[in-house]
Amino acid sequence: MTTLAIISRKPWVWSFVAAFLVWFVTILFTGGASTLGLSQAALTFAAFSIVVGLGQMLVITLGPGNIDLCVPATMTLSGTVALKFMNVENSLIVAGLLVAIGVGVAVGIGNYLLIKLLRIPPIIATLSMSFIVQSTAIWTNRGLRIKPPEALARFTTETTLGVPNVAIVALVLSGVAYILLYRSVYGRWIAAIGQSINAARMAGIPVDGVRFATYMLCSVLAAICGYLLASFAGGAALNMGQEYLLTSIAVVVIGGTAVAGGDSNVPGIWGASLFMFLVVSMLNTYGFGAGIRLVMTGVIIIAVIVIAGGRKLRNH
Repeated sequence: MTTLAIISRKPWVWSFVAAFLVWFVTILFTGGASTLGLSQAALTFAAFSIVVGLGQMLVITLGPGNIDLCVPATMTLSGTVALKFMNVENSLIVAGLLVAIGVGVAVGIGNYLLIKLLRIPPIIATLSMSFIVQSTAIWTNRGLRIKPPEALARFTTETTLGVPNVAIVALVLSGVAYILLYRSVYGRWIAAIGQSINAARMAGIPVDGVRFATYMLCSVLAAICGYLLASFAGGAALNMGQEYLLTSIAVVVIGGTAVAGGDSNVPGIWGASLFMFLVVSMLNTYGFGAGIRLVMTGVIIIAVIVIAGGRKLRNH
C-alpha cells in the first residue's frame, strides 16, 4: 500500500483537503494579492475554534449524549472576570490567566455535579449551567467593556516569525491534548469509556473520575479561549462566545472525531477550524449575503462529512 493510500485513510486528511481547496479558490479570485493576509487571518481566527474544539472533542469522546453546551457562557464569564481583575495592568496578566482558569474549573465542577449528583443528562445539565454562568457574566460585566492590558492585547494580535501568537498557543494546547489522548493512561481510559461505559467499569476504570476531569478540562479550555478572545477583541462582550457553540461541535465532527465516542482526532480539529473560517471568507469574497452564506456553509459542511464518511465506510 502506497504512502498516499495510507494517508487518505486518515479521517483528518479530508478537513485539510477541503480547507486547502477553499483557500486556493479564494486566492485565485483575488489574484494572489491576499495570500499572506488570508493565511494569517485563517490561523488567527481558527485558533479560537481549535481551543474550544479540543475541549468539546474530549467530552464527545466520552460517548453518546456527552456534550458541553456551556462553552459560550464559560468563555464570556472567564473573559469578563479576568479583564476586570487585571484592570488594564500588565503586571496582572499571568494572575488574570489563572483567574480565567479558575472560572473554568468552577464551571466544570458545576457541570459535572449536575450530571452526576442530580443524574441530569449532560445536554440538559450543561444547558442549565450556561444560563447560570451567562447571568453571572451579565451581572459582572454590567454593560462595561473593560480593556485588556496593553501587553496582552499586543500579544494576541501580533505574530512571531509570521505566525499569529494565538495560533502558537493553540498549537501548544493541541500538543498537550495529543499527549493526553494518545500517550497517557487518561487517553486510554477516555477511549474505553466512549466505546463502552459498562465494559470500562468492569475493567476497573474510574469512570466517574475520568468524566469529571474531562468536563473540567473542557471548561478550562473554553475559559482560556475566552481570556484570549476578550484580549484580542479589545474587551469582553456579552455575546462573544455565542458563535462558538455550534462551531465547537462542527469542528469536532468535520475533523473526524467519532460522534458515537471512543475515537478522537486532534489534527482534524485544525483542518476543520481552518475550513470553517475559509468557507465564510470565500463567500464574503464572492459577495454573498448573510443568508446565502449560512445556507452554502451548511451545504459545504454536509458535503465534506458525507465524502469523508463515505470513504471511511469503503475502507472498512
